[in-house]
Formats: sequence, structure tokens, C-alpha cells
Amino acid sequence: MASKLVIIIVFVFDLIAFGLAVAAEQRRSKAKVVHDQDYNYDYCRYDSDIATGFGAGAFLFLLISQIFIMVASRCFCCGKPLSPGGSRACAIILFLICWLCFFIAEICLLAGSVRNAYHTRYKTFSDIDPISCATLRKGVFAAGAAFIFLTALVSEFYYISYSKARDSFQPYAGRETGVGMGTYK
Repeated sequence: MASKLVIIIVFVFDLIAFGLAVAAEQRRSKAKVVHDQDYNYDYCRYDSDIATGFGAGAFLFLLISQIFIMVASRCFCCGKPLSPGGSRACAIILFLICWLCFFIAEICLLAGSVRNAYHTRYKTFSDIDPISCATLRKGVFAAGAAFIFLTALVSEFYYISYSKARDSFQPYAGRETGVGMGTYK
């Protein structure tokens, strides 16, 4: 039977990670070109950098959630063997999809956080060359949030399928291993 405590803890961590990723998307850095009258040059002025912290927080909460679900399921490769059947096949497929979605989400969150923290220091002294302020593209943290949601969904189903396959396994209980031919003499 799947542990309800594990499912609830993983859900809460994934929910926090999702919320932080959505907040990071809404609060990503924006830049304005500002003209300095005293020295006659243009430069980029960035607003708050809170989205970097939100993205890093989402990264960490998703990582903790994934570690927790893998420890609870013994990373699918350690512990008792699983009983053959549909639950084991489903658990294997969901395990692979879970890791794929996890890696994509982590890449989006990490790349978004790093890129959002990068503030250019361009200055231009000419009106011919317009200044370009580097900012994070719209949707990077949103893609991370979408893959967090998929990771959460798939990891919950993976753990339930894994638990079902693990609990239904019946090891060899001292029965005869060969084909019984004693009655056919």
C-alpha cells in the first residue's frame, strides 16, 4: 500500500515549487534604457531581481521532492523485487517519464534563474547605436512550472504503481521448483 504520508509530503513540496515557478515568471527582471544627462550616455536600469530567488527556490523544492520520492521507492532498483505484471510495467514507464520531466523542469528553472540574474552593463555614447538590455525571455519559468506539474503528477502515479507492484510480490515459499511428475508413474 502506498504511504499517504509520502504522497502528501511530495505533493506539498511540488505545490510549493510550482507556486515559486509561477511567481518567478510573473516577477522576472525587466529593463529600461535610461539616459544620463550629466555624462551624456545611455545605460540599462533593471528592476528587482526577486525572480532569481523564486526560481532557485522552485529548483530546490522540486529537487527535494524528487529525492524524497526516490528514497521512498528505493529508486526503483533497490529493495524487494516487484511482482511481474501491469503495475510493474506501469511503474517502469512512469519512472522514466518522471525523470525526463524532472530534468526538463530543473533545466528550465536553473537556466531561467541564471539568465534572470545576468544584468548587462552596456553603455553607449551614440544615438546611432541603440542600446539593447538583455533580459530573460518570457515563458522560461512558465515552462519550468508546467514541467513541475507534470513531474508531480507522474511521480505520484509512479509511487502508487511501484507500491502496488511491490506489495503484490510473493516470494518463493519453499514449494517444489520443478514440475511435479510424481503422480504420472
